[in-house]
This record gives sequence, C-alpha cells and structure tokens, in this order.
Amino acid sequence: MGGLVFSSKEQNVVVKPEWLRVKAPQWQRVGSVKEILRDLGLNTVCEEASCPNIGECFNAGTATFLIMGPACTRACPYCDIDFEKKPQALDPLEPINLAEAVSRLRLNHVVITSVNRDDLPDGGATQFKRCIEAVRKMSPQTTIEVLIPDFCGNWEALKIVLDAAPEVLNHNTETVPRLYRRVRPQGDYGRSRQLLQLTRQLAPHIYTKSGIMVGLGETDEEVRQVMADLRAVDCDILTIGQYLQPTQKHLGVQEFVTPEQFDAWREYGESIGFLQVVSSPLTRSSYHAGEVQRLMKQYPKG
Repeated sequence: MGGLVFSSKEQNVVVKPEWLRVKAPQWQRVGSVKEILRDLGLNTVCEEASCPNIGECFNAGTATFLIMGPACTRACPYCDIDFEKKPQALDPLEPINLAEAVSRLRLNHVVITSVNRDDLPDGGATQFKRCIEAVRKMSPQTTIEVLIPDFCGNWEALKIVLDAAPEVLNHNTETVPRLYRRVRPQGDYGRSRQLLQLTRQLAPHIYTKSGIMVGLGETDEEVRQVMADLRAVDCDILTIGQYLQPTQKHLGVQEFVTPEQFDAWREYGESIGFLQVVSSPLTRSSYHAGEVQRLMKQYPKG
C-alpha cells in the first residue's frame, strides 16, 4: 500500500515512524476528567483500549464512554480490552451516572460504546437505550453517537437501540473480508454490512458510520472495495486509522501506512459519496466525532 515498516530484526522491536508520534498530554486536565469518571464508576474506551489520542481528547474535556464493561465476551486478537467469559452483571446506575458525567463535562457530543456482551439475551441493547434516554433527559442539547456491536445478528436488539433515536449509529467493519478469520474471528463481514443497511432502512433519519483499521496486511484494492461496499448500503461516515499492536500477545503490525495513502483513501471516499471520511494514522472510531454536528447542518436528514 506504499507504507513502510520500521523494525529491528535483532531486537524484534518495531519502531514507529515520525507521523505516529503524539504530543505528551497535559496531565492536569487528563487527571480532572479521570477524577469525574472514577467518582461515577465509569469506564472509557480511551483507557481500556489504549487509544493514542487519550491526551488530546481528555485535554479537550471529552471521552468515549465504555458501558457494560470493562470485560468483553470476545477475544479479538487486535483488541486491548480484557476478555471474560462471564462478565459482571450490568450496573443499574450506569445510565444515570453516565448522564451525570456528560453534564459535568458539558459535552456537546457524546460517544457511547460497549464491550461485546454475548452473554446477554439482547447483547446489551436495552442498556444502550437506557443510557441514551438518561443523557437526553439531563443534557437535551447534547448530540449522541453510539458505537455498537453486531448483537450476533439479533435485529430486534438493533431496533431497541434505534428506537432511542441517537443522532449517529456507528458499527465498525474493522478490516477487509479476507482478514476476518484472523482479525475478527467471531465477527462476520456480511452481518456487519447488514446491520448498517437495516439501520438505514429502519431509521433513515439517523446518520450511519463505520470504521476500519489498516496495517494488518490488507491491500489498497481491498480497502477501496470495503469503502465501496459501505457506500452500497448508504453509510454516511467512515473512519480509517493505523492499527497499533497493544502488546506482544496481540496481532503484529504488518505495515505502517503513510499519511499520503490515508489522504488518497479520504479523497476516494469523498468521490464515491461519503459525507465525511476521517482518514489518518491516528484516526480512531470516535476521533473528532463531534464534527458530525457540522454535517447535520450541512446535510440534514428528514
């Protein structure tokens, strides 16, 4: 794809290129956000998934809330979130505590995501709905994005989330079909596309969004095909970011993709009709998610 891998075979160490370096966060501001989250017993994907943008987002007073966690019932080999076959029971106070955090942080836009909860009959859809409703009640001016799992194809569970009417429904495709068995063994490419397609059919007023990681061995042609597949189900927003190996136990990075390649994908995505393509080495699913408010004004849905 035109990227480069920087490595030392002698030491088996992968050296990140210059474009993946981030500024050190202002820990005073990071600490104040963490204090609110700890006070309310909340988790963030920023911390649990070792997001490289934690400093920038926390310094801006924003966070992506991770509900029903921090343990996940799937063990995807790329993900840094803990695996647990029998995770803890849902916290009945989580929705109101999340809404309190949104209020204290004075968020204009909030992202709510979750671990996979395949142990629950509805995959956690009802908890998503409760969180959306609690935020709506306490902070009616805040726009809401949910980043949901595939619910194992339980489309009644999807309807529960859609009935709560978030402004944005995000479900990540994660990678190209050829790599699913290795990268996302419990996922299904067709099922993920169907989820986004059903969302468009059932709730045309909701913006749909998806995201993929690169650097795992995919080709430029495969990435473009995924982009075309997502547009075929009328997906509005796409994020593309560099995969970074959390630990030596996780999948290794096959390639560090250049910023120029990310720019090329962004241009291609815009040319085939995405309303927004956020494509850069450090892009993650909820990175600069608040920009959707601009899209809502520019491309209002009926």
